Amino acid sequence: MPWLLLSAACLGSFAASASGTTRSPFLLDMARDLSVNLVLVANLVSMTATAWGVMSLVAGMASDRWGRRPFLVGGPIGLAICMAGVVQAGDFTGVAIWATLGGACCGIFTGPIFAEVASRVAASHRGRALSWVMSGQSLTLVVGVPVAAWAGARIGWRGWHIALAVFALAGALSLWAATAQGPAERATRRANDGPRGRLSWPVIMLLVISVTERVCYGLVVVYFATFLLEQYQVGLEAVALPLALVAVGNIVGTAIGGQLADRVRNRLGLFGACMAATAVAGLALFVWKPDITVSVVLGFAYVFINAFGRPALMAALADVPEDVRGTVMGLNGTSASVGWVAAAALGGWMIATWGFVGFGPLSAALALLGAVLAFTWRR
Repeated sequence: MPWLLLSAACLGSFAASASGTTRSPFLLDMARDLSVNLVLVANLVSMTATAWGVMSLVAGMASDRWGRRPFLVGGPIGLAICMAGVVQAGDFTGVAIWATLGGACCGIFTGPIFAEVASRVAASHRGRALSWVMSGQSLTLVVGVPVAAWAGARIGWRGWHIALAVFALAGALSLWAATAQGPAERATRRANDGPRGRLSWPVIMLLVISVTERVCYGLVVVYFATFLLEQYQVGLEAVALPLALVAVGNIVGTAIGGQLADRVRNRLGLFGACMAATAVAGLALFVWKPDITVSVVLGFAYVFINAFGRPALMAALADVPEDVRGTVMGLNGTSASVGWVAAAALGGWMIATWGFVGFGPLSAALALLGAVLAFTWRR
């Protein structure tokens, strides 16, 4: 296992994911400071995710042709610049522009890093290796969001974006060091006719399944802090510990799921079972809410089950020829961004019409769709 690369990938993934996810505790404060409504601020996720998805495909294709190191180092550097731009923005338009550019920088990084890690390990170890990359995203929930909620009460949302810029620069430096010895090489390519020539129906269906999973995940990650604040009328500092406890489920689920993904015969069957269980957990989370303790326990269960199945899906996606792996993993980033955009849009609409009670049936229906598709294409 290339541990230096995996550690650097984890840090870079943390910085990229934190640039958007850790904004969730500040949605109400940002709306007040920028004189806009909550739904508009929440849609920053959509703007970021759109740019992320577009650049993920472009960078994935380019990394197959020209090598991955420039994207692995350049993406986090660009992200740091964009986070500094958010701090200096004086109105919502400025914040939206810099946040969108930051999403593009995240897309430059994510497709190539998954492809590079998958290329450095044997197929029998990819579940575990890719779970290390995804653990950076999990750490965003375990460390990033709770610390953001705690620190934000003291330094504000602008001060937190300065911290995000520092994390991104640290990620760039670590990835530069990790690829200095035996740098990420350009793939040996055969002639192809663009993305259409690189995809098969099983891969396309895996990408569709990824969209359903990211919508379910995004509905909770983007809105869970706001759900606790509004449902139980507590302060921002009071949600820091609950968010940390819930986020532990994500990192533990990712770690265990990565181990199991390399030991099961059918990875998509494992993922499908997890999606079916997620449907039950999501329905309970938003419909049954007697007190904040029950909501935190259900939130823990939800993210644990979701994270448990994700490495199996990523390992299945990585099982493609080396010369197109960057493109396929970039397309996975694009499909994930579609899921984030849909989650932000559907969540905002649901809050405005039905409130948080509507999140339960919505997340359950999408999870069941993903489970059905996974079981259908498991072979």
